Amino acid sequence: MKILSIILSVIALGLIIFNFTKVDFNAPFEGDSIIAIITIVASLCVIVMMAILRTSKRIEDQVKGKK
Repeated sequence: MKILSIILSVIALGLIIFNFTKVDFNAPFEGDSIIAIITIVASLCVIVMMAILRTSKRIEDQVKGKK
């Protein structure tokens, strides 16, 4: 599970970098730029969710160790 969350985070980071190059800063809310911004936000959400998942798994392992 740890490896999967790391792989998904790296893929999301790659999507952020790729879509950042597609944003037209003169008109960021028109055409393909809005799609790139939406994808950047979605990728950031994936990174946050994977960080939460890794943290919750770490807490779960510590709680199981105390029982």
